[in-house]
Amino acid sequence: MATELGTILKHTRQSQRLTQKQLADGICSQSMLSAIEQNQYTPNAQLLIALCQRLNISLDEISLSNNFEISGTAEFNQKLDKLCNAHQYQQLYDFLQEPAVLDRIENDAQMQAYYYYLAVAEWHIDSKPIRAGKDFQMSLANANHNHLSTLTRLGMVSSGLIKAQADQRQAAAKWLEQATDELDIAKYEENLNVIFYLAGMIEFELNQWSAATKWVLDGIDFATEHDSHYMLANFYHLLARVAEIEEQLDLQDEARQREKVFAELFKEEPYDQF
Repeated sequence: MATELGTILKHTRQSQRLTQKQLADGICSQSMLSAIEQNQYTPNAQLLIALCQRLNISLDEISLSNNFEISGTAEFNQKLDKLCNAHQYQQLYDFLQEPAVLDRIENDAQMQAYYYYLAVAEWHIDSKPIRAGKDFQMSLANANHNHLSTLTRLGMVSSGLIKAQADQRQAAAKWLEQATDELDIAKYEENLNVIFYLAGMIEFELNQWSAATKWVLDGIDFATEHDSHYMLANFYHLLARVAEIEEQLDLQDEARQREKVFAELFKEEPYDQF
């Protein structure tokens, strides 16, 4: 985990043409940053968030490792890739509403992908994701029910997150269970890493801190077991968010859980006073 985290921070810094001194200024010593980038030290939650903010890393946003085709027309699929990877959700929504895009959908798999991306766009531009929930259902209606594909799992877990945000706990749990059924034996694709992240987000929305942490830890193990670094930055960020919130809880058992999280994940003991 430390190797991937250090690599992510180093590559992002270099891409922005920042020196170690510039990135570390006011956050930590240059020698500590160097140790982080050389995978010799794993930053704690506060330090990680500060570095990510300095680098303008938006870890609440996620992109798929490889996007699904919505059309037999390469031009449309390429534009989808560009808009998704740039998180330009209003433009993505407008693009998907174009009659020409709808006219070039050739099969159920492309229709499933089309409604999935439409729901994702609506989810980000609408404060009340009712339309997104309906379009995730439209996506799932076009799925091959004889095969639980990665896209189908993404539609299910996304539906669960919408339910969790509406505090519909039973519905969220049902979608989460379906999305993760036999996930450990599924044929690996990097986009499966996202399932673990969204599962953690479901538990996060439901204030289930231990469950959220478990999903994220399982996701990190799942990714690294398949020699993948995809989603690790997002996993770390979600762990940091859980840790921050836990610091506000005045319960002994939660304090013990915090200590375990900090000791195991960040390789350091927690402060006596949070």
